[in-house]
Amino acid sequence: MSWELFNIIGTVAFVISGAVIAMEEEYDLLGVIVLGMATAFGGGILRNILLGIPLASFWNQGTLFTIALITMFIVFILPHKYIGYWNRWGMFFDAVGLSAFAIQGAMYATQMNYPLSATIVAAVLTGIGGGIIRDVLAGRKPLVFKEEIYAVWAMAAGLAVGLNWAKSVPELYALFIAIIVCRMVSVYQGWKLPRRSLRSTPSTVRALNNRM
Repeated sequence: MSWELFNIIGTVAFVISGAVIAMEEEYDLLGVIVLGMATAFGGGILRNILLGIPLASFWNQGTLFTIALITMFIVFILPHKYIGYWNRWGMFFDAVGLSAFAIQGAMYATQMNYPLSATIVAAVLTGIGGGIIRDVLAGRKPLVFKEEIYAVWAMAAGLAVGLNWAKSVPELYALFIAIIVCRMVSVYQGWKLPRRSLRSTPSTVRALNNRM
């Protein structure tokens, strides 16, 4: 039961994310559908390739496809004032999708008796893969490549599931909520991963000029 619910939650959250970004980029209805579907199902396709699951199984998700299409059409016809709430709630929906799909991907890997490393990678690909595809298709810099913490929480979900820290339904729901909370806290607190820039700063340019 938990598996199917995580599927639905992640699908709805990422479909909304993809559809709203498509409309922000002024895509037509077809573009909204393509971007919404890519966001919702792209990570699962990458996960299936990693785990060796036949891609034909992707088409055995009729209910999820229906839910995704209905969600996209609802978002598409909503008045602008309601779409505007996305600016306030967009990060939350993205966190919901990240948490739900990361846990779902980890559960797939553990069900197939893959080692911990594969479980973590499956969680990451399922959790962030659709978002990367969405941002690339929208011509945006993928969120996961920015300095704020994002993929780390998908890794944490994979670690918790892979080590059987979260196994029962209540434990999985607790993990689901914990990942959302951690993601939102990291956003509002501005937690960042270390980064190193190779761009020349004015002081570096002056130092190079002085040497010459």
